[in-house]
This record gives sequence, C-alpha cells and structure tokens, in this order.
Amino acid sequence: MSDAFIAETITITGDGGTEIEAYSARPADPGKQIGGVVVIHHMPGYDRESKEHVLRIAAEGYNAVMPNLYHREAPGADPDDAAATARANGGVPDDRLVGDVKGAAEYLKGLPTANGKVGTIGYCSGGRQSFLAGVSLQIDAAVDCYGAFIVGEVPEGLPLKVGPIVDKTPNLSCPLLGLFGAEDQYPSPDHVKELEEALKAAGKTYEFHSYEGAGHSFFSADRPAYRPEAAVDGWNKVFEFYGKYLSA
Repeated sequence: MSDAFIAETITITGDGGTEIEAYSARPADPGKQIGGVVVIHHMPGYDRESKEHVLRIAAEGYNAVMPNLYHREAPGADPDDAAATARANGGVPDDRLVGDVKGAAEYLKGLPTANGKVGTIGYCSGGRQSFLAGVSLQIDAAVDCYGAFIVGEVPEGLPLKVGPIVDKTPNLSCPLLGLFGAEDQYPSPDHVKELEEALKAAGKTYEFHSYEGAGHSFFSADRPAYRPEAAVDGWNKVFEFYGKYLSA
C-alpha cells in the first residue's frame, strides 16, 4: 500500500478528440511498474465520493483516473446539477462512453510508471459501463459493481436512453468481477443470473459475489444504502482481482 500519492484534476482526450476533465491519483514513487485503473463514476456523477474511490485505488498501488462523463453537458457544474442535466439528456451515450474510457486508458498507459495493463471499475450506471468497456475495448480486467441494464430493459418512467448489452458478452476481452446486492432490483438476482449464464455460454472468465442484506449502492459510504460488511469484503475482492490480472 502506498503512503504517498499525487492526486489532481487533469485534462484527458476523450471521445472524438474532445478534451474533458478527469481526476487522477497515483503513487508518488511506486518503485516498480504498476497497473492502471479507469474509475467510472456512478449516475450521481463526478462527486467527492467517487473521487475518494480513485484515492483508495491509488493508495493500493495503482495509477487511477476517473473521467468526468458529464463534462460536455455541464463543465464546472455542481455534481448534482451535472447529473440532473445528464439524466435529462438520457444519460451518457454508449459510444461516447467507450471513447472516453479509451482516452483514459491511453492516459494511464502513457504514465512513466505504467506496466501496460489497464482495468476498469464502475458503480451503478458505471457498472454497466465497465462491462461495456470490456466488450468494446482490449483491457485486462473489468469490475462491475451492481451495474443495471446490462440485462433487462429500462423501466418506463426512467429517462435513460440505454438498452441491454448482454448480447455483446462473446466480445468480452478480459476477466470480469461482479459485485451485487441480493436485495437490489436493478440489477435483480434474476438479472445477475442471466448475465452469469451468458458468460458461461461464451466461455468467459468471471467471478460473481452477491451480498445478503445489501441493495443498490452498498459501496456508497455517504448514503443510507451503505453496507459496511459488504463494502469491506467487496474492496478486498476488487484488490485480489486486480492483483491477479493487473500485476506486471
């Protein structure tokens, strides 16, 4: 674990060559070449809680960066306002998300301490987007934390303009870790089971864990949905997974 790291707001090149804001954290002197992680924030946006996840990953010895997926709609806006604007627009388009994650991965691979391996992690909508990155790009490890609508249609009344992407499972380029709440509705246990069946059918490497008594957003320490035991075990699973697939 690193006890000194550099954390800062930077600019990266995202989809279509657009310059977007991002939050970067990395060990100050890791003493070796290390892997990188693209953090994909949850639907509430590019907020303090999400930045703390970036810091947590850097403290464990990885280069980490989180693109502000709402930068185009609301540059410099309060995270809640930016998230509201993004929701009103139907969320982040899938193709743009892939381009932004690709740009973040290229930033990580360009760091002098990079070992060339890059993973993703995403929460809530970001969990779906982490899976989307894994089926769209060549990466080394993907973590899906309760990502909704990989399986299943968006219910009527929600403004999101996304659809299921489970049919893309055969294109998954890397091992997948999934962390889910057994009390969640989106994704429900049935959704998780359907995704697992698709992974098995495609012969993919995956590891799923579901937590009893936990619903959506159980990693969110600042929210009522937080479940400490599930979150602590989940973080342990994440770093075991990255240790296996992102080490030099």
